[in-house]
Amino acid sequence: MKRWTRCLALALLCATALTAEIRTLTILHVNDLHSRLLPLENKHGGFAYLAAMVRRERANCTDCIFLNGGDVAQGSPVSTIFHGLPVFEIANLLGLDAGTLGNHDFDYGWMQARKFLDTAKYPIVSSNIVGADGGLLDPKPFVILKVNGLRVAVIGAMTESLKTLTIPAAMGEWHTISLVETARKYARELKDKSDLIVLLGHITGGEEQELLSKVPEIPVIVSGHIHSGMEKPLTLDGRVVVRVKSYAEELGRLDLKVDTGKKAPASWEWKHMVVDSTQLAPAEDVAAQVKHWEDEVTKQVDTPLAVSKRAIDKRETKLVIERAMREQTGSDFAFMNQGGVRDAIPQGQLLERHIWNIMPFDNRLVTGTFKGRDLPAVVLGDRKVDPDKEYTLVVSDFTAGNQQANENLRTSGLQFPNDVGLMRDVLLDWFRKKKVIE
Repeated sequence: MKRWTRCLALALLCATALTAEIRTLTILHVNDLHSRLLPLENKHGGFAYLAAMVRRERANCTDCIFLNGGDVAQGSPVSTIFHGLPVFEIANLLGLDAGTLGNHDFDYGWMQARKFLDTAKYPIVSSNIVGADGGLLDPKPFVILKVNGLRVAVIGAMTESLKTLTIPAAMGEWHTISLVETARKYARELKDKSDLIVLLGHITGGEEQELLSKVPEIPVIVSGHIHSGMEKPLTLDGRVVVRVKSYAEELGRLDLKVDTGKKAPASWEWKHMVVDSTQLAPAEDVAAQVKHWEDEVTKQVDTPLAVSKRAIDKRETKLVIERAMREQTGSDFAFMNQGGVRDAIPQGQLLERHIWNIMPFDNRLVTGTFKGRDLPAVVLGDRKVDPDKEYTLVVSDFTAGNQQANENLRTSGLQFPNDVGLMRDVLLDWFRKKKVIE
């Protein structure tokens, strides 16, 4: 009996070896498009040019899939005014095979995020956002894509820091659960149903490293959330993590040779390609939709506002915003989180559109009065204060609601009872009064 069992096991092993083979797979990928429908100041990006590059790469490619790592919504007037839906409609023309949700896809509330799931004609997958009863917000935690004889399982995942990246009212009861444990759960479930497992994550750099080191069952991670992209992939024991620049500046291409026996890459090559609008002819169907929606907002946002005598980078733009917040509200101190500064101030004629791009969020400014001793160190900087004197501090409602986060005030318990208006409107008024930014 034992001999028969050994022979059977050997036969099965031989059969597996015979059926295992190397198949090619190409993963095209983007992340953090942020509704930047038009090319940036540096002529990179633009949805019509991204579509053109994707179509070029997919031409005569029988083993290609195209993935998006989250944050389609938020970042331009079209998205802000129409709450993201037109952007998802245009994204349907890009030829995506799967996407995942990003934290900014919740900026208009979780019910609007659900509308995004319905609007997308490609599957949007997310496995670790749950409600009070443990049920999933997104009914598709994963999708299995069939390409070149391969079953490619794509699991969607959201950063566990989501709660500090959104206003609580936008999320309601929805929250993230353990990224690593959820990834392991679905990797186990999909092991026998797939030839390769890919995690499509809107995650932090630390979480990329953690998944790479703790979840060996997932050999490929396509990431989003960090806008800077990568110069070269993260790797460990033959597994790989890739991510490109935000705002459609880059398209990533990961060429894999997949060992179907080991269900892992036998080899891979990766490159990140600049979407250069000066070198590409735009995809006409996408360009037509971009023009339609940009025309809808141009009268509202393409109005001359002020003149900037020099280009101001994002870090200094934060200081300009804080100055405007102080002067417009008469506060002693102001704080703006760096991550909330979504664009820089260019040199030359400023349009209202530039302020919408810098501050696309519908955040409100709120103020509070505090004794010097209670002001957070991150607000004070080098300035000395009287510990017993009262000072006013103005922040966004996002910062007030997430004040304990490292990117915000790094404290808790501060109350900001006074709402002084929509932050973007306050900034527009300040720039309009200044006329010239030195």
